[in-house]
Amino acid sequence: MMQTIKNQVILITGATDGLGKRVARDLAARGATVLLHGRSRERGEAALQEIRNVTGNQKIIYYNADFSSLDAVRRLSEKIQADHARLDVLINNAGLGAGMRQSRREKSADGHELRFAVNYLAPFLLTHRLLPLLRRSVPARIVNVASVGQQPIDFDNVMIDNGYDGLRAYRQSKLALVMFTFDLAEELRESGITVNSLHPGSLMPTKMVLETDYFGSPMSTIEEGAQAVEQLVVSPDFEGVSGEYFDGKQRGRAHPQAYDKEARQRLKMLSNQLTSAHP
Repeated sequence: MMQTIKNQVILITGATDGLGKRVARDLAARGATVLLHGRSRERGEAALQEIRNVTGNQKIIYYNADFSSLDAVRRLSEKIQADHARLDVLINNAGLGAGMRQSRREKSADGHELRFAVNYLAPFLLTHRLLPLLRRSVPARIVNVASVGQQPIDFDNVMIDNGYDGLRAYRQSKLALVMFTFDLAEELRESGITVNSLHPGSLMPTKMVLETDYFGSPMSTIEEGAQAVEQLVVSPDFEGVSGEYFDGKQRGRAHPQAYDKEARQRLKMLSNQLTSAHP
């Protein structure tokens, strides 16, 4: 059985605004030790103080890391492992949206397409680096915040050097995260660590959605999205449930490529090569 929430250490990436911040606040209100991650120290410190003030929980710690750099991800994983003897839950929530229609293709610090790097390669690497800590804390849970917006990966044009489109880049990165979820769940079967992914809600009024011109007005609330994430984090009903994709609170069906083992193997090999997750 999982530790009671008051004894749990939970890391939430992308926790300085929107969905991540709401989940952090809710879990802090229940007494968990919450590790907030963000890329702006100013926003991070503000979120930390706000959550402490609202919840009365002082067990909130902020970690700064820019996920467009794989070295920054490595440093974050080292700091988390140095500071904490356990990690009960990892919520991979940080991500970049589609940007504006006229956006140019952007590169990460490592030269990869930016959305693939931040939304997929960063959580891929962070998860692998934190697995020893999660293993020491079993039963533990990994929750990957994906999206119902998924587009198949063209392995001849993964970095979208040709025909770049921000929405395609975003959707491809989110499908990659679902594919990773399915693979890792298989790898960790019988380990006591569960891995699930979800689409938390459609077009919640987050910064990611509001700063793009691809979509219309918001549809789901941040509260609805947070409830869907938190269900996978704290509900005893999901003890032992792994390798699933959820659409909100219900089990869903991902893009067909997510169930293609050959495609998942190609993605895994590429990801290991790009991140040196398995040196």
